[in-house]
Amino acid sequence: MISFNTLFKYLSKSTLFSCLVCLPLFAIAQAESRIEQRLSSESIDSSITQPAEYLGYPLGEWHLRHDQINHYLQLLANQSSRVSLDSAGYSHERRQQLTAVITSDKNQQNLAEIISQRSQVKYGAKQQGPLVIWLAYSIHGDEASGAHAAVALSHYLAASNEQWVSQLLENTVILLTPTQNPDGFDRFSTWANNNRSNVIVTDPNHREHNQDWPGGRFNHYLADLNRDWLFLRHPASQGRVAFFHKWQPHYVGDFHEMWHNQSYFFQPGVPDRVNPLTSKANQTLSNELAAYHRKALDEVKQVYFSGQMFDDFFYGKGSTYPDINGSVGILFEQASSRGQAQDSPNGVVTLQNSIDNQFSTSISSLKGADALRKKLIKYQGDFFATNIKRTRDGKQKGRLVKAQGGAAHIDELTSILEQHKISFKYLSQNIEDDDILFMPQNSLFIPQSQPQHDLLQALFDKRTEFKDETFYDISTWNFESALALTIINGAKPSAKYLTANKPQLTLMNQLDAAANVAFVIDWQQASAAPMLQQLLAKNIQVKYAKMPFSLPDNGPTANKSAEITFPAGSLQIPQRQPKFSGNLPKFISKLAKQYQVNVTPATSSHTSSGMDLGSDDFITIKPIKPLLITGADTNASETGQMWYYLDRTLGTPVTMVNSDRLAKLDLSGYSHIFMADGPYNLMSDATARKLGKFTIDGGTIVAQKRALVWLNKRNILKSEPKTHKELNNLFSTSGMSFGDKSKLNARQSIGGAIVSLKLDDTHPINFGLPNPLQVMKNREISFNLTSTPFIVAADYENEPLVSGYLAKEYQRAFANTPAMIVEQKGKGHIVALTDNLLFRNIWLGSEKVYANSLYFIQKGFK
Repeated sequence: MISFNTLFKYLSKSTLFSCLVCLPLFAIAQAESRIEQRLSSESIDSSITQPAEYLGYPLGEWHLRHDQINHYLQLLANQSSRVSLDSAGYSHERRQQLTAVITSDKNQQNLAEIISQRSQVKYGAKQQGPLVIWLAYSIHGDEASGAHAAVALSHYLAASNEQWVSQLLENTVILLTPTQNPDGFDRFSTWANNNRSNVIVTDPNHREHNQDWPGGRFNHYLADLNRDWLFLRHPASQGRVAFFHKWQPHYVGDFHEMWHNQSYFFQPGVPDRVNPLTSKANQTLSNELAAYHRKALDEVKQVYFSGQMFDDFFYGKGSTYPDINGSVGILFEQASSRGQAQDSPNGVVTLQNSIDNQFSTSISSLKGADALRKKLIKYQGDFFATNIKRTRDGKQKGRLVKAQGGAAHIDELTSILEQHKISFKYLSQNIEDDDILFMPQNSLFIPQSQPQHDLLQALFDKRTEFKDETFYDISTWNFESALALTIINGAKPSAKYLTANKPQLTLMNQLDAAANVAFVIDWQQASAAPMLQQLLAKNIQVKYAKMPFSLPDNGPTANKSAEITFPAGSLQIPQRQPKFSGNLPKFISKLAKQYQVNVTPATSSHTSSGMDLGSDDFITIKPIKPLLITGADTNASETGQMWYYLDRTLGTPVTMVNSDRLAKLDLSGYSHIFMADGPYNLMSDATARKLGKFTIDGGTIVAQKRALVWLNKRNILKSEPKTHKELNNLFSTSGMSFGDKSKLNARQSIGGAIVSLKLDDTHPINFGLPNPLQVMKNREISFNLTSTPFIVAADYENEPLVSGYLAKEYQRAFANTPAMIVEQKGKGHIVALTDNLLFRNIWLGSEKVYANSLYFIQKGFK
């Protein structure tokens, strides 16, 4: 137990008095001593600055900021020859993600050679270097105990002269990443410190334990970074995955926090909920490692559990991504104080005790991995040897892939593949397979036989049957659906059709010719929407086509009868521009190269087929001014996805306003209002009246999921959605026992399944989209059948399930019911979506619905 003198040394008189009269704070001091004992023992090199010395107070008394952690790691690197630093890049808010690389002096001198050896592991090279252990913490910014434990551990490993530590460092490189979400981490630490009282308040209702929206869990764009390991939408994720493949660790510890009323969890998780692509050898090692964590927590009398609640299924998480990449990943979950201390059914959960537990399992991770060193090295070698064997024995066959979105979506796909170290080839010329034309500008070939064979399988995995129907996250993430790809599996293209070089895209023909009367853009191109926004920002008049049309092909290789067909939604930029004084062809050419958009010049207003360019069926697109409703009424992740799309993809300014401020605003200056999923219980009747008037006056509301319920109850949306409660009545409970309740709950939950929509191709909301359209469904909501004509833009198909788990009851209930509705209200409209078509900003195949809402569903739309 910590002595009174030590306690007095670290605490002010007022804090000491609070400690004496407040049991929770005294408990904090007791818990602190277990780490303090390690850091102040005789075996610790006193010349290495301890965390408390650096901070000026005991670690955990205040929540750390990311810059404090980085500065401390830099201090250790300057003081200890065991420590160097590596970087995984920067967050959105330009915070650097530093990792402490801790190993022996000898290994530090040979890091370049060690890294070079690690880069060859995937290709079957014999492993001669040290074991590599990566311990990563606090990817959710408000799960802060892990980052604090990492600070203590970095000092301990840098300064300890214990024999086991010295031996460990001789044969091991330890990578410590305290914070994997710097932006969210600082958002939370500021909140927790701002609301920390001098007398520690353990009441769960206290403001300290209940963050204002959006909380610290999320990054800058309100994304859950522990769902982004596969999708790589954010720079922090991109840097982290690059770091993983640079070091190719044998063992990865992923440290989190969970609800305050729980205890401590470590994997293995639920056995029947392990992804089938994960090997049994991986799970065997997870079980063997668990023995070390049990021993460590038993020693400090911390209760724990394994084999329940958490699964090992979705490879987009930090503990499962290693499993499909030749490593063993282990998830740790500590009950969270979400501040300094919080009451729970298991007693008071304190930050200090949480830090201690995370420190204990960090040590057990090191000891366990060290003891299982040979097995971990053999497991990784066998993992890649199997894939190398496939590479040697396999013939050149794989996936021939075509992207509906053209060059931009192919670039997105190749970027993801490259970051995951998955090899692919571009096409050097057109290939026709199964009556589908694959062209260099929109296609590529991904060989099945390659070192990253298993991860490749995971990206395109499609299944609908599962041992256990319970999912901690989504049940599917098939990239074919997400990116709207057309794929021929088992294709065997001749090598002469393939190249490692990216083809040069011919963007336009004779764009600067004086004879051109207009320039035309096929709206199916993914980057046509952001290019359109840049044109509108310069007051350039742009029109969209309500129907398909064709132009003569004036290209150098075209014959006289050749023509180019443009689908509905295609854009026309007239040569005459009264509000633009610059060189129009030059400006368009610049944008076309920037966005990789093919632009076709028209030498006449007369078309080969369809309406002429001067027809009234070309509708002028008005400039937009969107408003995004934010705040506690909204789902933070989905709101962040809308923000990301409007800001980063379209490049349009978007005004973000918390729902409780809407009643005070003049909405007449906005063209569109976006409502993500959310209950919207805080929005007043006055706000409802304002939103109703907004649409009557010509504005457009784009709303999804539970927002539709709110709009319907306020008589803004006529179409009536079916909610979770109503849909749950589909499930019979006849003959069920109490023990069947959890299975029923799992069947009634839609964690994430891919479903197919049949579109009305003539409706502008669907212009440029593939039909059928595959989307992610992750909430129990649909529309009642309606006989109202002309408002239904998309229905769920008769057999809607494409991939993942969706109960039969839901499949029958959703079949042939509306999924997208566009209702007119006065001069304006409501675009009603039962699903989030931006899902985690990876669902590139359906995101254009939001652009269509902005540019085509405007005041005057009929």
